[in-house]
Amino acid sequence: MAKRTKKVGIVGKYGTRYGASLRKMVKKIEISQHAKYTCSFCGKTKMKRRAVGIWHCGSCRKTVAGGAWTYNLQSMDEGARRRHRQHHRQQVERLPRRGTTVHGLKLQRGRTWML
Repeated sequence: MAKRTKKVGIVGKYGTRYGASLRKMVKKIEISQHAKYTCSFCGKTKMKRRAVGIWHCGSCRKTVAGGAWTYNLQSMDEGARRRHRQHHRQQVERLPRRGTTVHGLKLQRGRTWML
């Protein structure tokens, strides 16, 4: 059987559409999405993606919830976690003070709009 693509691989189906850099990003995601992963129950490389976040092992027949594109979710590094917390604190500080009335609704921080 002749080789169909030389460089583009799985994203050859998109042809020349969408631009090279976007196709490269999609290629990385699609390769990881269609790859087989090691099952955390039986240890075999049989874990495949069935749908978004649903992974099934063909060997031990276990179906588990995981990441959308990869079986294992990537954890945040400490720097990203610190930036996330700092951003969240800044967003909370921008909220109006507790008890402030906005458009006839009373705001309580940390809760939904209350009448």
